[in-house]
Amino acid sequence: MASSSANLWVLLGLGFAGILLMTRKLKKVVKEDFGAFVQRLQLLPPPQPPPPKAPHPLTGLNFAVSDVFDIKGYVSGFGHPDWARTHEEASRTSPIVAALVEGGATCVGKTVVDEMAYGISGENGHYGTPTNPAAPSCVPGGSSSGSAVVVAADLADFSLGVDTVGGVRVPSAFCGILGFRSSHGSVGNAGFVPVSTSLDTVGWFSKDPNVLRRVGHLLLQVPFAVQRTPRQMILADDCFQLLKFPTDRITQVVIKAVEKLYGRQILKHEKIEEYFNAKVPSLKTFNGYKSNGGSKYSFLRTLSEVTLFLKRHEFGRTHAAWIDTTKPTLDPLILTSFRDGLEQADTEVENCKLIRDEMRAAINSLLKDDGILVVPTIAGPPPKLGAKELQSWEYQIQATTLLSIASISGCCQASVPLGTFEKSPISVSFIARNGGDRFLLDTVHTMYSALQEEADFASKNKGAKRVASREDSAEIAKEKGNQAFKDKQWPKAVSFYTEAIKLSSSNATYYNNRAAAFLELGSFLQAEADCTKAISLDKKNVKAYLRRGTAREMLGYYKEAIEDFSYALVLEPNNKRAALSADRLRKLFR
Repeated sequence: MASSSANLWVLLGLGFAGILLMTRKLKKVVKEDFGAFVQRLQLLPPPQPPPPKAPHPLTGLNFAVSDVFDIKGYVSGFGHPDWARTHEEASRTSPIVAALVEGGATCVGKTVVDEMAYGISGENGHYGTPTNPAAPSCVPGGSSSGSAVVVAADLADFSLGVDTVGGVRVPSAFCGILGFRSSHGSVGNAGFVPVSTSLDTVGWFSKDPNVLRRVGHLLLQVPFAVQRTPRQMILADDCFQLLKFPTDRITQVVIKAVEKLYGRQILKHEKIEEYFNAKVPSLKTFNGYKSNGGSKYSFLRTLSEVTLFLKRHEFGRTHAAWIDTTKPTLDPLILTSFRDGLEQADTEVENCKLIRDEMRAAINSLLKDDGILVVPTIAGPPPKLGAKELQSWEYQIQATTLLSIASISGCCQASVPLGTFEKSPISVSFIARNGGDRFLLDTVHTMYSALQEEADFASKNKGAKRVASREDSAEIAKEKGNQAFKDKQWPKAVSFYTEAIKLSSSNATYYNNRAAAFLELGSFLQAEADCTKAISLDKKNVKAYLRRGTAREMLGYYKEAIEDFSYALVLEPNNKRAALSADRLRKLFR
């Protein structure tokens, strides 16, 4: 018995020791800096100017930069130890980094990037993968993984990265923070190691929309201007259909925030693939287009292939000499892409550039100076660390499908977090035309609080969501119907209003709106029936009386039409249409 007790205590002791050892191991896994930094350093800003001059705009803020930006006296490692070993220290600091320091911010270090800043997972086998503070078992996203993590972990107020095909947008989405991709050419491409010169652009991260905007105003060097209000907010409905979680979880948050701030009238729904398909004819000559012709999202998928094609080509041409000379150990995905990039025909490259120009013109035409396109940042949640899917070409294509819109057109894009769904961060993106950076930063700054309030409400009301979801879906269908009506697509409008009625049959507006479309089609009996139903649901619906009066007049029911116009006048004595219609019919049939 004594022997059994002794054995029990030994086992318990081993158990406690194991728990202690496991705890220590877990603490080591999540490092103090979340594994985000390659090198700590300190670049201090100049002294503040004496009063009455204003202090530096970024005073009191600290930031980190991806290990692709040059800092005098340090080697830009480019995510690979062989690159660091075979390159000299930078002789001067990147003008982008220098501008931030001159603006009052303190640079505190260089952060981990994907190997040669090529991937979008954020994993790096040489320096370790930074831990995603929002989802520790998942990848942080890349290529600017470390820069996203330092902000998400509150180790810096903001950080810099480079976005080629999502290098800032993906990690901001996966880590649940704000990320901004500037318009191509708006900040300048000097002072960092390039991946693909046609696609590379500087981006930055923050948790605070005010900081995001302040950094942007400084880097963009835009003169002061009165903030403009967006005149149209276009939801890309087909892009939201690609989501791997409920569409309404994002779209309804955006719709309600827009309604609260700007009113429902600026909302518009667009099938963006159909629009681009008509505006970007050169895409149809790309060698991958026909093979994807049967795909539901063939345009967006082919655009993704074009984007990756151009990235491979430019990456290969830029870094071929170093890879051939150094023969570094590379990730298989990079090595394959590098080889493929060197084999690509010049004619296809020229076609890619033509597609880029047409895409930019198409977006400029769609958005103009005061429009914003709303899309998901990325279709799914962050994959688990080490997931096999990350190495597949299919994952690269799918992940780039939404990212390619801004990448290939050179537009600016902001990714905004909207809380979590099933413990994974989710986000939405806003795209403005190339050169619309200040307008987009100002809009995100204005919308951020309302978006967070709506996202918080949505997450806290999961039980009520199922009850509300049919009504929300009905509203979306109604808005699509309204847009079709404006575009004079009457049958399409009827179809959307019918869908809204099926989802919520007690809403007078849906019947009334469908009646308006039926009137345009000359379907007067259907219009009369819909108006009668609308009136039964809302006895004070003036438009329903006016439309029923019109339908009855066209059907030859003149007495009943006069009664409808007269009752509309009782409800709205100053309604000129009702007065004129009633008087005209009375004169005809005295």
